Amino acid sequence: MSAPNGEITAPLPVIARLRGQGFVRYRPPFATTCPERDYVQLRAAFDDMPADPYALGSNRFRRYSRLVYLPWRDELSWIPDVPDPVFGAVAEYWQDGHNPDFVGRRRWFPALCTALRENALLLRLVRANIEQVLWHEEMERSPIYVGVHLIKLSVADPTALAVSSPNCLHQDGGATMFTFAHLVAAENFVGGENVIATPGCVGRTPEEVPPGQVLARFRLTEPLDSYAVHDSHVSHYVSPVRMGGGAAVGSRSVVIMGIAPMGPQL
Repeated sequence: MSAPNGEITAPLPVIARLRGQGFVRYRPPFATTCPERDYVQLRAAFDDMPADPYALGSNRFRRYSRLVYLPWRDELSWIPDVPDPVFGAVAEYWQDGHNPDFVGRRRWFPALCTALRENALLLRLVRANIEQVLWHEEMERSPIYVGVHLIKLSVADPTALAVSSPNCLHQDGGATMFTFAHLVAAENFVGGENVIATPGCVGRTPEEVPPGQVLARFRLTEPLDSYAVHDSHVSHYVSPVRMGGGAAVGSRSVVIMGIAPMGPQL
């Protein structure tokens, strides 16, 4: 179970909490033992992040690439990106009608670089996340699609905000969708509060939700602090980020992975 602030109050496996209540806040067991060089490389990937090309001025920066996993062969493979004259390579991202900011709109985001695709920590997170969803019956007989987002909310102006999309409680992709979020780095920021609520709260801000429908509130603060949601069971949200009291740029860097079975297209 989790307390109202999202803290883990019983040592149940991640899978049990994810299946039982539709969300879990946790730290991967390898968070404190992974090689420093792998973490440093992953963190450095956020240093030169391009601005979100669909939301210039939002102080949101991102990269995105995709993998496919074959559970019957334990085989993981990156899906080829598309050459792009501006970003070098891009990957397609589509949320159907789940994002009110981009309903039915296909977007193309700058892709992860080749070196990062080989990062042992990132690949370990991918495989660990896949392991948490293999209990779902549709994951056993379909290729599994994994979308890997690197998202940084970053502000250098004390009067500015960095905003996620959508800026409301939402779901990401339907009944068989799982979303995992892993904090990589955070510096001199306030905000960035995660809120988990019931599914009926989609489209509302946390302030518009009756207290009994808010299931958890928490902030990810340490490297690899994580949470996961089963999309059909809950809605989720992260509040805007602004600079803290120091002089440094305020930033919050997160790896987000969406995992779902690939459906037939013919």
